[in-house]
Amino acid sequence: MLEARFEGGRELEAALAEIERTATRKSLARRVLKRAAQPVADQANATAPNDPDSSDKPLNESYVVTSKLTKRQAAIERRGDRDDVVMYVGTAHPAGVQQEFGNRRHGPQPHFRPAWDADRDQMLERMRQDLAAEIQKTLARARARAARS
Repeated sequence: MLEARFEGGRELEAALAEIERTATRKSLARRVLKRAAQPVADQANATAPNDPDSSDKPLNESYVVTSKLTKRQAAIERRGDRDDVVMYVGTAHPAGVQQEFGNRRHGPQPHFRPAWDADRDQMLERMRQDLAAEIQKTLARARARAARS
């Protein structure tokens, strides 16, 4: 089970609600989530095993932060409300799960979970700080635009 503590979420949600356009709120949230999660993907790439004989993109270059899933992943995933913003950190590389958890032929070589564990709390703090700053910038631009009108 993953546990994380996020302080100040209600205040950030209230401030985010002050932004009038839904598209602006969602794009702001996507930018913040992508920037906050990128170090986790970078660390997973740095610690993933490298197979120099692989003809495909190597596993240690395949971890990304994205809002898109493969067809198989999308079929499994249950999406929430239309206003939800979801970002994923992971790989679509076929060897990703096999390397992380192992199989009957070889033992596990965890690389993503240690990257997540090492950066989870810092990621949440980056997200909180970045979200607060982005909200303030967006509200300042909206106020300036309203003052010109």
